[in-house]
Amino acid sequence: MSIDQTDRRILTATEGGLPLSPTPYAEVAGWLDLDEVDVIARLQRMQESGVIRRIAIAPNHYALGMVANGMSVWDVDDTVSETLGAQVGALDFVSHCYLRPRALPDWPYNLFAMIHGPDRETVEAHRDEIKTLLGAACRQSDILYSTRILKKTGMRLRKGAQ
Repeated sequence: MSIDQTDRRILTATEGGLPLSPTPYAEVAGWLDLDEVDVIARLQRMQESGVIRRIAIAPNHYALGMVANGMSVWDVDDTVSETLGAQVGALDFVSHCYLRPRALPDWPYNLFAMIHGPDRETVEAHRDEIKTLLGAACRQSDILYSTRILKKTGMRLRKGAQ
């Protein structure tokens, strides 16, 4: 699917996020001199076609008191990795979860799950929950703790990109 100039204007206007408002789409429509229904329909069409993966909030977990953040990495049997990954991703303490190819021999991990908590003890307890869920399908694991935020932004369009 290709996008037109109006779609591009909507994407550019919302790349920093939707306004914190009871009617964010109406506000975006007002900025662009468009109809709210058209803005919603265009965003929905772009999402259905894959131009936009999702529209979601991205809270600052540090501001919410979640100061211990660890990317847990798991070496999970490939035959069950999708099923187990979906279960891990559904846990309320996991903000994002995905499968990636291994980089053998140095990096045997194929399942990644970001765990947030108020302290490392809580994150480690959540990690134990994941380990229990994965059971015998998990061969090994590790966790990489965040020490600072390097970048926290949404999508940005390059100038002149189609």
